[in-house]
Amino acid sequence: MDPQWDDMKVFLAVAREASLSGAGRILKMDPATVGRRIARFEAALETPLFVKSPQGYALSAAGDRLLVHAEAAEQAMRAGTEALSGPSDTMSGQIRIGAPDGAANYLLPQVCAQISEENPDLDIQIVALPRVINLSRREADMAVTVSAPTAGKLLVQKICDYRLHLVASRHYLKEHTPIEKLEDLKGHKMIGYIPDMIFDKELDYLNDIGVERVALASNSVSVQIKMAAQGTAVCVAHDFSLPAHRMLRKILTDKVSLTRSFHLVRHQGDQRSERLNRFAQALSKGIRDEVARLESLT
Repeated sequence: MDPQWDDMKVFLAVAREASLSGAGRILKMDPATVGRRIARFEAALETPLFVKSPQGYALSAAGDRLLVHAEAAEQAMRAGTEALSGPSDTMSGQIRIGAPDGAANYLLPQVCAQISEENPDLDIQIVALPRVINLSRREADMAVTVSAPTAGKLLVQKICDYRLHLVASRHYLKEHTPIEKLEDLKGHKMIGYIPDMIFDKELDYLNDIGVERVALASNSVSVQIKMAAQGTAVCVAHDFSLPAHRMLRKILTDKVSLTRSFHLVRHQGDQRSERLNRFAQALSKGIRDEVARLESLT
């Protein structure tokens, strides 16, 4: 029995999801069918590709070696399909972007709407998660991140810097004691991330300015900003989010001004895809332009 490309796709799904049920959801197959396909593939190759346990399916040594080649075959198939479609002035197909919720809420809607307008046959999906997107499991085709990853076979390019400041609502500032120096923050409620759910060290803003207690917390920065807009407390906000919340005012700008960066992260093998290269270029330019536009309004 010769191994089939369709079985390779099933192998990739199980390797990425580490379970038959997870792979079944991706492939739209019954888990039992996925299991039979894996058994057939292992029989064709005459080697076990997974170590099965109650915790799921872990790659065996042979499976780990095959994974690199399976991903290369997947990328070659994608590039071949694009090549057959011929040159075009517009992009088509589906592209999924992963992003932290700050970028996903305040930047990507405008940027992706513009790209969609220029490419009517392109389907764009935004995965907004307050955690690092796992590209190796193909949760997305590319991801916007705050920290540049240093491990894995990835393409990483800096998109742009962005700025953050302490903010509070006009109502809050009117009803509470003045905030004129950093020490004054001790008498005010602070909003921030749930400490043990900070998924990137670059997001530990309050630690950088010496705040020890967070009275109101969320793993979502957009939730934090909306709580501040309700007049409940003080928080750190992206400057590019402030045009959407006109009731918020920057405070202590001469004492606290933070700078972070966005990076675009892609699978290394995807650099052979003209379509993904064009999309990455359009996305990066769009984010740079939108950050600059929104920050100029604050």
